[in-house]
Amino acid sequence: MKRKQEFFKGCLIGGAIGDALGWPVEFLQLNEIRQRFGEEGISDLILPVSEKAEVTDDTQMTIFTAEGILRAETRENRKGICHPPSVVFYAYQRWLLTQGYPKVEEYQWIYNGWMMDVKELHARRGPGKTCLSALLSRNQGTLTEPINNSKGCGGIMRVAPAGLFYRKEIAFQMAAEFAALTHGHPSGYLSAGALAYIIASIIEGQEIETAVKNTLTELKAHKGHEECTQSLKLSLELYSSDLSDVEALSLLGEGWVGEEALGISTYCALKHRDDFKKALIAAVNHNGDSDSTGAITGNILGAYLGFSKIPTDWIEKIELKDALIQVADDLIIGHEEGPEWWERYPGH
Repeated sequence: MKRKQEFFKGCLIGGAIGDALGWPVEFLQLNEIRQRFGEEGISDLILPVSEKAEVTDDTQMTIFTAEGILRAETRENRKGICHPPSVVFYAYQRWLLTQGYPKVEEYQWIYNGWMMDVKELHARRGPGKTCLSALLSRNQGTLTEPINNSKGCGGIMRVAPAGLFYRKEIAFQMAAEFAALTHGHPSGYLSAGALAYIIASIIEGQEIETAVKNTLTELKAHKGHEECTQSLKLSLELYSSDLSDVEALSLLGEGWVGEEALGISTYCALKHRDDFKKALIAAVNHNGDSDSTGAITGNILGAYLGFSKIPTDWIEKIELKDALIQVADDLIIGHEEGPEWWERYPGH
């Protein structure tokens, strides 16, 4: 069992590092990355004037997902009734406020909690158009009433906390519902469910390959699973092949959509399961959505290897480190009685 701070912190900090490593090359082709950083591509965090490696909306929304889960748990414990996807939806509305969008009169009661005071969360780092448009509509997409037909990776890149907090039997459904708030195509939300199931399985002690195979079984129970299933199966085939990482990733896609981000990240975590740094370098050096594939790979491998196996210099350089560790610690606790917890995670 890995239901310990070591692996929760590993998952969230690992995801942030992958996000930050891929962010500077997100919109570059591989040949452009190599021209700028050398034949091996980008291999270290880039520090701007702030001296912290910047994360993107991927990590920001991951933190707000965790906050939503914890506020839902507060409500469940204090009031005995809760619909977690709705609470997570309001967490995303708080994220929307950090991105410069105005408060909404009917949501005045939600604009609280400690995250609103974290300055770095208010940076605007390429927020996804689908997430913005869906959240600005103020409508909650659901699995049965999709808000659009998007399968962009904006659903999967933010749901790792669901895999940490919930047991795998619940994690898939919760993550899929969290993603469906903004992404209505099955590959947009089932990829999120699959990632949470993989992480939850790893936390329960499974090897990565076993977790992926069990996730394939779970996927079959969900309508529209075919693209995610195909991508996961291909990642399993490719990681044991003789192809280079670049060749394998080119067959898995570019990661802009959910099932491709899932396949690329799973491949990198499988291929380099014992080397966090190699896995992340592989995950970001390609033509596609480098920050998201880096983030998801970091989530998976951080949960598997743990915080102590992540390079210390990367941990020290990453933006929002303290907030991520706080959230990881709180996800382990789940809920506490008393005014301090209520102030941190009010369950209105």
